[in-house]
Amino acid sequence: MQRFSVGGLLGRFLASLVLVLATFNPTGYSFIGWVGSNFPHVEPLQAVIGIALLGLWLFFVHSTWRSLGTVGVALGLAFFATIIWLVSSWGWMDMSNHSAVAWVVLFVIAAMLTLGLSWALIRVRISGQAVVEEVKR
Repeated sequence: MQRFSVGGLLGRFLASLVLVLATFNPTGYSFIGWVGSNFPHVEPLQAVIGIALLGLWLFFVHSTWRSLGTVGVALGLAFFATIIWLVSSWGWMDMSNHSAVAWVVLFVIAAMLTLGLSWALIRVRISGQAVVEEVKR
């Protein structure tokens, strides 16, 4: 059984962040920016990379949803939304700066995916209860 570590958490966050930012980011250097520049014409390389990104998104989102469930995903998003609200109320973030808001939302999505990918290991670490799928017979 894999053990939870800060390094593993950071690795999952980095993987999630790369997936999110490779798909879209405000700089325009992303898959969406690349395909959008020639749309509706799509080149074969764009199709291959698009299908690979779609597969990764399906894996990350399915893992997150299965790990956290609907209530957990909703609670996590509500938590991050209230943190953004708090930071904005303190004047640390200008909500009229759409680029800054987009970056924060992208980091929140990466954080939610990281939480979902790590939740089973965190739960085992905190509670000591093994996940049923991991118990060997």
